[in-house]
Amino acid sequence: MKDAPLDVVFTAPHPDDLEIGMGGAIAKLVDQGYRVGMVHMTSGEPTPRGDEATRARESAAAAEVLGVAVCETIGLPNRVLMDGPEARYALATAFRRHRPRVVVSMAGRTPSASPDHYQAQLLAEAARFYSQLTKWNDRFGHTQPFRIDHLVYRPVPLSAEITHWPCRFVVDITDTIDRKVEAVRCYKSQFDGERMERLEHYIRSNAGAEGVHAGVMYGELYALPRPMAVQDMLATIGDWKVPPPFATAADGRTAAE
Repeated sequence: MKDAPLDVVFTAPHPDDLEIGMGGAIAKLVDQGYRVGMVHMTSGEPTPRGDEATRARESAAAAEVLGVAVCETIGLPNRVLMDGPEARYALATAFRRHRPRVVVSMAGRTPSASPDHYQAQLLAEAARFYSQLTKWNDRFGHTQPFRIDHLVYRPVPLSAEITHWPCRFVVDITDTIDRKVEAVRCYKSQFDGERMERLEHYIRSNAGAEGVHAGVMYGELYALPRPMAVQDMLATIGDWKVPPPFATAADGRTAAE
């Protein structure tokens, strides 16, 4: 099954980006029976607090916590990650090998953090397109062209701009947020003591804020670059789980005025 196509590939520039931003949805998709892959664009090194071997062990441990079928690093350069032909070829080659129906990428500029984050968005967009190109197989390790149906964004909560996406939705991660935090804790070289304490506060606070807008306890907001077609409107909308401020007839009590 190792070489079987994946249903969805999550990609981001550094090990820990996926776990911090998307770990809840990753774990939920795994629980739902989908084959999920994580593709880190760089090793994340150098940093003041780690090394490549340590980061590789940590990312493998985090992937095990989340339960994904594939976790790999494609070896693009950290700190100078740029959208360009060679980087596009490398990421598109990973997509062509794994053949996912869906690619999920972080989106947005982070001026107070790494510029790699925004470059990763541009790379994911370009690599998704490059993945389907014919008569260019030599640029992609002689893998075969593959069309990816959907590109999904995970908007950065602290982005420099407010983006108006054509479609947004929230994944209910109430039942997987603890695993998300556990996966982030695997990166002990990067987050220990007070750093992890503050990061967990950020993760849970942001998930609570994103979840409450959709009527769930904890959520992760995602977006599409196009409207989403709905076959069953009621099934898509689902139940509104926020308790009403009154008693309902179903429980045998009189509704408050």
